[in-house]
Amino acid sequence: MKRLLSLLLVALVGASACGGSGDDDTGEATPSAEGFPVTIEHKYGTTEIPAPPERVVSVGFNDQDTILALGTVPVGIRDWYGDQPDATWPWAHDLLDGAEPEVLPADELNVEAVAALDPDLIVGVSSGMTAEEYETLSAIAPTLAQSGDFIDYGMPWQDQTLMIGEALGRADEAEAMIAEVEDRYATIRADVPDLAGAEATVSYVMDESQIGAYGPEDARSRLLTDLGMVIPPEIADLAGDQFYSQFSREQIGLLDRDVLIWITSEPGIVEQIQADPLRQQLDAVAQGREIFLTDMESGAASFSSVLSLPYLLDTLVPKLAAAADGDPSTPVG
Repeated sequence: MKRLLSLLLVALVGASACGGSGDDDTGEATPSAEGFPVTIEHKYGTTEIPAPPERVVSVGFNDQDTILALGTVPVGIRDWYGDQPDATWPWAHDLLDGAEPEVLPADELNVEAVAALDPDLIVGVSSGMTAEEYETLSAIAPTLAQSGDFIDYGMPWQDQTLMIGEALGRADEAEAMIAEVEDRYATIRADVPDLAGAEATVSYVMDESQIGAYGPEDARSRLLTDLGMVIPPEIADLAGDQFYSQFSREQIGLLDRDVLIWITSEPGIVEQIQADPLRQQLDAVAQGREIFLTDMESGAASFSSVLSLPYLLDTLVPKLAAAADGDPSTPVG
């Protein structure tokens, strides 16, 4: 089941220590012991972090982005997908600064590998960890799970960034990063008014017989709603308390909205979608309101982090504007 959820998260689609107190060799201030211990509330209770973490292991699917953005290089990073060097995508890789963290497998949490890295903080905000996994990991080191206020894998990037920032002693920096991205969203909403209220579906191919769309609490859908767009209520109802919905290809009309976006991550998937005769009957296709995200755009949307979102918006927003402008002749990219 965990493997299936990992694939849905995608797109149905050695070790290095860093951090400490004082100044690093770049002259930038690093967290001091002031303000610690820190207590973080989450789905499974509270976690106390006694001192600024120096050996952080990222067991979530996208937590490494936030950890790196806040100035800490994890000693271990759980892989997700995409076969990226050091399990770190281009928008974040330079922040490794030459370090080579241990890459942990994507499928199941490898507790032995985590313990061998001797962490003083385990970050699993985007891991979907179970209560049993939390108990096991927290016996190794203080462990962060997601907030209980959201469905599994549904914690908004803002909340995720702030939680990790507090754990690392960098809450102020986290708030500043959040504000910067939110300012970017506000500018886009003002500059592209056609997005306001436009219905959109973020869709994927499950297998030969099923397709689906991400629900409103998924990061990819939140990306669109942050831009003023709307996830159709039918998709929300189908998703229920999950981050995704799935249905037969014969129900592809559920995807036919003001903007239809396809998340693609498998070789040949675009050609497979385009060859579907049922898809070719959709108004969104005939009127040029369909967008196929590239593999890199799909990855950035799936990560939806303070690092990947600015990277993505540069190319995604022009495509959204073209799809939502009401002019079928405007190419979407």
